[in-house]
Amino acid sequence: MKEATSNEFFTDWKYAPAPESTDHIKLNKQYDLFINGKFVKPTSKKYFDTINPATEQKLAEVAEANEKDVDLAVTSAKNAYDKVWKKMPAKERSKYIFRIARLMQERAREFAVIESMNGGKPIRESRDVDTPLAANHFFYYAGWADKLDYAFPNKKPQSLGVAGQIIPWNFPLLMAAWKIAPALATGNTVVLKPAETTPLTALKLAELIRDSGLPDGVVNIITGFGKTGAAIVNHPKINKVAFTGSTDVGKLIQKSIAGTNKKVTLELGGKAANIIFDDAPIDQAVEGIINGIFFNQGHVCCAGSRLFIQENVADIVIGKLKQRLETLIVGDPLDKNTDIGAINSKEQLTKINDFIKIGIDEGAEMYQSSCSIPSKGFFCKPTLFLHTSQSHRIVQEEIFGPVLAIQTFRTVEEVIEKANNIPYGLSAGVWTDKGSKIFNLTSKLRAGVVWANTYNKFDPASPFGGYKESGFGREGGLHGLMPYLSF
Repeated sequence: MKEATSNEFFTDWKYAPAPESTDHIKLNKQYDLFINGKFVKPTSKKYFDTINPATEQKLAEVAEANEKDVDLAVTSAKNAYDKVWKKMPAKERSKYIFRIARLMQERAREFAVIESMNGGKPIRESRDVDTPLAANHFFYYAGWADKLDYAFPNKKPQSLGVAGQIIPWNFPLLMAAWKIAPALATGNTVVLKPAETTPLTALKLAELIRDSGLPDGVVNIITGFGKTGAAIVNHPKINKVAFTGSTDVGKLIQKSIAGTNKKVTLELGGKAANIIFDDAPIDQAVEGIINGIFFNQGHVCCAGSRLFIQENVADIVIGKLKQRLETLIVGDPLDKNTDIGAINSKEQLTKINDFIKIGIDEGAEMYQSSCSIPSKGFFCKPTLFLHTSQSHRIVQEEIFGPVLAIQTFRTVEEVIEKANNIPYGLSAGVWTDKGSKIFNLTSKLRAGVVWANTYNKFDPASPFGGYKESGFGREGGLHGLMPYLSF
């Protein structure tokens, strides 16, 4: 009898479906705008559909806010700031933020399922990463609310006013927490707009905020498209703009607020370098690569989408990567066996497929998993591109999908030059058993976050942000308070 290889063993192994139940969640057929502590009809009288990208089925209708709706939300936030929130003792504000965190913990399972249904990400990620981290950010900043004088001694920190916040579709709940929690802790009020394709967890968060007893108008959550976001940014009563999204939109925001007194933080695109040296723990590094780009479908701006392998171990690493790709399960995001869920939208899937074609046309060697993908929904097989160079578009441009471009290097100096030779500078990863090598690279890589022998690890106490076209300002940690304060 022929002995099965490990690759054959894994590909022949079939898991029984393990779908997460949806019986415990409640989704309305229609969602209005959350303004001044209540859900109100949009003055535009317009609604748009939000769907499940894994099934293409409609989940709910969501209100589309126009400029008048934005003005109502901003005015509500401004009144709440002037009359209530600014005057409230910091220790009382802290109690509200803490209550939001506790309620989020209590409803964690519902948030996780809705996040996977609306966003397409595997339930394991929504359940084990996104939802707990979101709650932890509220817990963390609840602790800072009455300690700002200790955080910034002799600086007399003051709140700004109304923060206009715009978040992307890749981490809807977590990004909302990253934005709202430090704004509230520093005494500001909020108008937040989630991405049009993933509004549901933000709207569930609005229900939670209403139930928490937070004073009316302190947090307002409105939905819509680019015009809605632009109206928030350009509103004269907005004192602070916080945006996470594409570099192109970030540049437009910079131009639109030029000449105003508005503070701004931008967390934009990324094309992270993941660097493996020949002395690295190879199996651990391979898992780090998989975690850094494939488990999240490449849908994080800090995804390790450029892989640099030291030349003398390249064949070993690539062989193990190919073998590992064959074990990944692409499918229903609510199935607990699924490693790679659905791409968030048809438009995003088209962009990913266009880049895959570009990579092939540019002469790179493509390798895709032999897995099957569902016939309905927006899915993409995990993809490797070998023999790429710095001039390839798939190396230089952000794809935002499960596509990994691989290059080799010989020396430390060479890989530093290659890693930095790109417009972005959000994150990077280094894999080696030499501490001196790690510290050398962390001081020379132009990236806001550098992970060592791990990847995609986050903590509320750790600042996150980038250099160059990846934006400026930091979210998380003590640094995350600063953009919401004047000194």
